[in-house]
Amino acid sequence: MSKLSKAKRDKRKKQAPRRPFARLNAQQPVENHAVLVNEEGQVVAAIGMQGNEWLLAIGGQTMGNADNPVPMLAMLKHLANVQEKEGRKVSLEYSGQLQQMIDDLAADEGKTADDYLAGLVAEFEGVDGEEAVEVAEAADEAPAADVAADADDKPKA
Repeated sequence: MSKLSKAKRDKRKKQAPRRPFARLNAQQPVENHAVLVNEEGQVVAAIGMQGNEWLLAIGGQTMGNADNPVPMLAMLKHLANVQEKEGRKVSLEYSGQLQQMIDDLAADEGKTADDYLAGLVAEFEGVDGEEAVEVAEAADEAPAADVAADADDKPKA
């Protein structure tokens, strides 16, 4: 080898275009199945499927994933109801595949698809901030009562 071969090789490497790294788990495209759109035509939230995983995106950020998209759809429907109560016009559209999942789950429980979805939405609407605080306080008080009962069981000196 000549003394200049390393310099030539380094020069060739610098001039070569950069190659992207080969990714083993290359991102699969996300297929939208439910989209919540505001009156300006902007997407507020969406549910999509990437591979075999359901994703929830709100405001352009992926917020979570799940195996079952129906609870996420109920949350989007609740969000749409809240937006409409505040005077904003929004529309929620979802795919036939998602509608079929709702129909199947509703049939298992002997309900219509609308009733089944309305029941799930009602779960989101059922908990107010005050009720959540009361539930949390009750949970905090329960262990203290158990500790007091345990203290009475111990022999006293």
